[in-house]
Amino acid sequence: MSYHDHRWMNPSSPPSAEILEIYHATHQFYQEAHYREDLDRACEWYHTIAAQNRRELEKMRGDINVFSWFCRQK
Repeated sequence: MSYHDHRWMNPSSPPSAEILEIYHATHQFYQEAHYREDLDRACEWYHTIAAQNRRELEKMRGDINVFSWFCRQK
């Protein structure tokens, strides 16, 4: 293959400032969306666990207090 058979590629021009600003804004948007989804999942988990703990506490309040048998003072 001779020297003239190769296709020369011209280096592309560097991205313009506008394209970089759009990329940056898009990146920030997706970061914020991901953060909010994570926060929503954490809040949902917290409310589920809190409700479960409240149910368990009510159930425990109805149980017999065996510990008080050992702590009776004479």
